[in-house]
Amino acid sequence: MDNWLLDKMKAVNQEEQAYLDGDIQVKKDLYTRKDIFEIDSQMFLKQGKLVTVRHHSRFVEFPVHKHNYIEIVYVCAGKITHCIDGKELVTRPGDMLLMNQHVEHSVKLAEADDLGINFIALPEFFDIPLQMMKKHNIIADFLIGALRQSKPVPQYLVFHLKEHKPVLNLMENMLSSLFFENENEDIINQYSMGLVFLYLINNIDTLAEDSSQSYEDIVIHATLKYIDSEYKTAALGRIAEDFHQSLPAISRMIKKNTGFTFLELLMRKRFQKAVMLLVETELPVEEIVAGIGYENQSHFYRQFKKRYGMTPSQYRTEHKNDKLIKI
Repeated sequence: MDNWLLDKMKAVNQEEQAYLDGDIQVKKDLYTRKDIFEIDSQMFLKQGKLVTVRHHSRFVEFPVHKHNYIEIVYVCAGKITHCIDGKELVTRPGDMLLMNQHVEHSVKLAEADDLGINFIALPEFFDIPLQMMKKHNIIADFLIGALRQSKPVPQYLVFHLKEHKPVLNLMENMLSSLFFENENEDIINQYSMGLVFLYLINNIDTLAEDSSQSYEDIVIHATLKYIDSEYKTAALGRIAEDFHQSLPAISRMIKKNTGFTFLELLMRKRFQKAVMLLVETELPVEEIVAGIGYENQSHFYRQFKKRYGMTPSQYRTEHKNDKLIKI
């Protein structure tokens, strides 16, 4: 990060000077008007602004608290240590932590050279980043869940980017814009944050195991969801491409976490759909076979008999009145 930005962040502000002078507790009245410690975005946002930024206050421990907004923390130098669910999350330069408004956490005392940036944004700030991402992914799901869910579910994502150059440049641009209040700063920063999220998606393997969802959990969830909706044409190559993994690597990950290969999971789904159609419809077996994405009918018949001990027609006759379908 440019030295002039680091120097600006290192400057001790009035709040921090009070801690250096002997105050041992966070000045909560700077952060909230409530009795409980819930940091309020309106304490920092200027009238009509969608986003602002402030550096993490040093020289004091932050007790357990929440925010009424999505918090994005980017570490510029040193380290910032958060405590969530009894775990310590140590974030270092280039690391980015995203927390929804339901996460309760504390923050250990940061020293003079521990520099972190907190983004404080209204929900509308994320409209453009969401549009830029288009399809479902871990970042979009995180944002939508935080903005729209009715049941509170704490969720946080930690990315160890190790000062990823394109992300670092974008963060510097946003910091510069916000520090100096450039014209059109909100929309510039919305697109900049959208680009940051796209880089995170393209580097999803940098998602830390300390997140509320691990990288492998996300891959498996996406794989099962993909098979469930696209079983007619699903291919392992699509998952490998989406997660920027080789076919052998993604295959091993799926086998390790589910006990099945991708093809076995796909076949289970196709046969589940086939027996449902056999029992609940009068469709000819040939149409069912084609409808589930099976191109080789002879192979389907052999596999069906091996799996269920009878032909599809026999299965239809025997289970016509079943309420539960055997998978």
